Amino acid sequence: MPGQKTRATHPVATVAALCFGGLMAALTQTMVIPIQGELPRLLSSTADNTAWVVTITLLCGAVTMPISGRLADMVGKQRVLIGSTVLLLVGSVVAALSSSLAPMLVGRGLQGLAMGFIPVGIALLRAVVPPQMASTAVAAMSATLGVGGAIGLPLSAWIVQVGNWHLLFWISAVVAALVLVAVAVLVPHTHDAEPGSFDLRGAVGLALGLVLFLVGLSKASTWGWGSGRTIGFLVGGLVVLVAWGAMQLRTREPLVDLRSTARLPVLLTNLAAVAIGMGMMAMSIVVPQLLELPDQLGYGLGQTILQAGLWMAPGGLMMMIFSPVSSRLIDTIGAKVTLMVGASVLGAGYLVALALMGTPWQLMIAVIVISTGVGIGYAAMPTLILDATPPREAASAVGVNTLMRSLGTTVAAALMGTILTSSTTALGPVQVPSEGAFQVCFVIGAVAAFVGVAIIALIPRVRGTSGDAAVGAVPETVSAAAH
Repeated sequence: MPGQKTRATHPVATVAALCFGGLMAALTQTMVIPIQGELPRLLSSTADNTAWVVTITLLCGAVTMPISGRLADMVGKQRVLIGSTVLLLVGSVVAALSSSLAPMLVGRGLQGLAMGFIPVGIALLRAVVPPQMASTAVAAMSATLGVGGAIGLPLSAWIVQVGNWHLLFWISAVVAALVLVAVAVLVPHTHDAEPGSFDLRGAVGLALGLVLFLVGLSKASTWGWGSGRTIGFLVGGLVVLVAWGAMQLRTREPLVDLRSTARLPVLLTNLAAVAIGMGMMAMSIVVPQLLELPDQLGYGLGQTILQAGLWMAPGGLMMMIFSPVSSRLIDTIGAKVTLMVGASVLGAGYLVALALMGTPWQLMIAVIVISTGVGIGYAAMPTLILDATPPREAASAVGVNTLMRSLGTTVAAALMGTILTSSTTALGPVQVPSEGAFQVCFVIGAVAAFVGVAIIALIPRVRGTSGDAAVGAVPETVSAAAH
């Protein structure tokens, strides 16, 4: 029987193991940022080349999410979770042993591939926990995507200050090994596989299109938005993705069921995910730079990397605190309204930042408000997707939603990078972002969040497992997803 468990496991232990793994997978996204400026010296390469140490993890994470989801629907979710954890472990060891650029990129790429753990874990939770725990479990697991990135900055900065930079990756490897044991022992293997053929052509086409498009986005602020390379990558990626979509519609067992993702509730939730992803990433890019600029500028706050990370750390705590609050809201007022609340709080946080950017503690208040919105919103999105998707496609659908969040963060990174480098002021011999550039970034973050609210308001709803399951979800499908 689909969803039948092979052994009894306490659901709280299962949720803890999955959240632990999701937290570690997400943490890899930001763990090298504190040493990014030192990477050219540490890896004996140029700054342009070592920028790929961050970029390759984001690219591999984006590509692997829908692919891991499809594999999970085919061979079973617990197996894919173990495979993702093995990739995280191997990637961490390779990076820890690296002293040059090539092996470091291999290790960081493998760490990025482990990001498939999060959407697959979210989809599995609905099948292995009691119905009354489902909203809380999904909320906690989804929040790890934001929490891991938030705590990665101060934790990594502290580790680098007290030890060798290789220690970052050795600690990651040890924790990955613990996650592997926890998943093998505490996460039940359910008979949830839906045998079928894997669409290899679809996987290659999706990977190629996403890589071209995301590289163009991530490098646009460096190459220039009007440069031939930027336009070539962006247009090339879009052409490949359009061709991939046409091929998917003609494939009997596609990698991604585009007809399902085109259903209005799923489509609008994924569009909202792009906007909310933009809102989350704007904080991670803009606030640390403002905190670390010298105070002699009049608007810089003169903090060290570690101090800046510590000022932002309460944001990660707020995401964890508000994931159970979000689950209660989902059960009470429905996932759609909860997502609107989260996006509204997120937008309000940027307005707070616009008004309070004069001292570190004021910015910390803004970060707390923004992170509260992220914690509420990120928890509600998977519930809307799962309510509108048949169980046999659950992991793939959540993977696509997580990909759309990542697309939003990549767009934000490119846009904020362009703004911060195009409006500058002199600091001795170097140019640094102007105060006006930071203010524009905060306004864009607020606009993105409120656009997300408007999109969410269009999602049709009927009564369902979350209080407002999307129209188009078959009642027995919704019931099966919750049980």
